[in-house]
Amino acid sequence: MAPPQDSLKRTATGNGSTVLHPWWEVYQPVDYHLTSRMGTEAQFKSMVATCRRAGVKVYADAVINHMTGQGNLSYGGAGYTKYHYTGLYTPADFHSYPADCPVPPTTGSADREGSIQDFNDYTQVFNCELVGLSDLRTQSNYVRNTLAAYLNKLLSYGVSGFRVDAAKHIGQTDLAAIEARLHNTVDGARPYLALEVGTGSPGRISPWAFQGVGDLLGFDYASQIHDAFKSYNSPPNDGNIGDLKIFGARSGLLPSNKELVFVENHDSERNGSTLNYKDPNNTIATEFMLAWPHGTPQVYASFAWATPDDSPPANADGLVTNTVCDNTTWVCVDRYTGVAHMVRWHNYVAKAQVANWYDDGANLVAFSRGDRGFFSTNNETAAKTVTVRTGLHPGSYCDIIHGAKVNRSCSGPTVTVHQHGVATITIGSYDSVAFTRQDRVH
Repeated sequence: MAPPQDSLKRTATGNGSTVLHPWWEVYQPVDYHLTSRMGTEAQFKSMVATCRRAGVKVYADAVINHMTGQGNLSYGGAGYTKYHYTGLYTPADFHSYPADCPVPPTTGSADREGSIQDFNDYTQVFNCELVGLSDLRTQSNYVRNTLAAYLNKLLSYGVSGFRVDAAKHIGQTDLAAIEARLHNTVDGARPYLALEVGTGSPGRISPWAFQGVGDLLGFDYASQIHDAFKSYNSPPNDGNIGDLKIFGARSGLLPSNKELVFVENHDSERNGSTLNYKDPNNTIATEFMLAWPHGTPQVYASFAWATPDDSPPANADGLVTNTVCDNTTWVCVDRYTGVAHMVRWHNYVAKAQVANWYDDGANLVAFSRGDRGFFSTNNETAAKTVTVRTGLHPGSYCDIIHGAKVNRSCSGPTVTVHQHGVATITIGSYDSVAFTRQDRVH
């Protein structure tokens, strides 16, 4: 879920955005109370408890590298300035120039330091401001204890772990010190950590250098998925997914057991570095992610947007309104039939290896996961019919992308597997076909 703590509430447009309440308000903390644009602390506790009763774990986005860069009012009603948060932080709790950050502040500003100029310089990355956000002195025991107390409060309410925002800018030593202060979850396990460490920087500030602290967000994965599914040329914007025959650790990705992989997230869908819900092949890329054995897959669902800063659906005061999965306000990719059923497919095939690979040299691929499941997807503007080996025993199977097995029948189309596991299938434009052994109807 998005960062649940109290945050900046803008009272006017400006600072580079024409949207009054952009989505990124919640990424500028003001204090660690849980009254936010999503609701109250009591509602947060109720939400987590409701999810847990349904067997669903909750992971919260933890913004612990910085506070704000603008404004003086929060959704919870707190007043503040960029380096002073009453009862929480004073200017001494933030990095400054030149003691910590080598980049001077902009001439004439009241800032204590400059923003990062060189993202390959670890001193700047760890100790200077990220896009003008006040940078916490995370080497301080007081700051570490304060951050850990906030995260431990979330854990006590039933949260199971965290996506650590801007983890690259905190650094391994400070992250490890904060993690060591965290309590176990209510289930008695250590909290799960997925660290936001972008690619492109060397050595100690590369994702590889953070593996000892937690899992890594799969920006490398999302980039390769984008490049395979979507070309940079004019429409139809389809790449060559046949290249994914070599994909995973063999294509240079982080180790499978250390990576939380995704097709897009809230940043990348807006900056053009990955696919997003507006791409016709976004859904099949998500289904492919659930079919391919690399990393822990994260299915992304969010709200529709016209400009990158757009607010989630909200009232005039910026308070987020209820989710309506109509693809015009909220885009609930997780509820699409094929995506939802591919989660079960993913769990059923477990660790079975890829076998029976087929591709047409361009944009149709098919493969099995041992003899447990079969998947094929078509990244073209026209349907294709192919004859392939499925790895499964002869019989009739329910295509779970378009239906579900109910008793001994299928609510959608079926696929007939013949001798030696061979089947002739037709895959529609930007569509998939999938089934497991459990989906045999006769």
